[in-house]
Amino acid sequence: MKTTRIKLLALVITFLGITSFATAQKNYTLEGQSTFSVSGTSTLHDWEMKSSSGTGNANLTITNSKLTAIESLSVNLLAESIKSEKKSMDKVAYETLKTDKNKNIKYVLKSAEKVNETTWELTGTYTIAGVSKALKTTVKTTVTKDGLNIQGSNKITFTDFGMKSPTAMLGTIKTGQDLTLKFNLNFNL
Repeated sequence: MKTTRIKLLALVITFLGITSFATAQKNYTLEGQSTFSVSGTSTLHDWEMKSSSGTGNANLTITNSKLTAIESLSVNLLAESIKSEKKSMDKVAYETLKTDKNKNIKYVLKSAEKVNETTWELTGTYTIAGVSKALKTTVKTTVTKDGLNIQGSNKITFTDFGMKSPTAMLGTIKTGQDLTLKFNLNFNL
């Protein structure tokens, strides 16, 4: 009888140990294949600028290959790493972003709410051109063998972050007020 209790106790301890291991919260780092983009319109053509040089980390809980908690998440992007296909456009963008004083674009998570197995509602603070603003973002998540992929986008305007819409050629080319920020983040152990 005593041997049976010891075996049962050992089995329970082993099960609890495996369960707590499977649900351990871990720190993940942003991987180099993550991408960021900002796009908009102008009186001449639609445009897009891209970067793949962000840094960041996240404290996540993945249980049985499913994301169960996002405790923290932060991303830092060097503003001048965002590039278009035209250097003249990049120069105007950096002036608009005030990169002489604000070298980085940042995101810091405030809260995360699970919508379903692959969709989360994130509330976080974006800091762009030195102005911080809290925004909600719906993201899609995919657990990978090495970590987590998060994809999402936000609609913003230049004025949301204290910027003026750029113009070119003495004001004959004007940029539209609306912007779309997109990101595809890969967090790995």
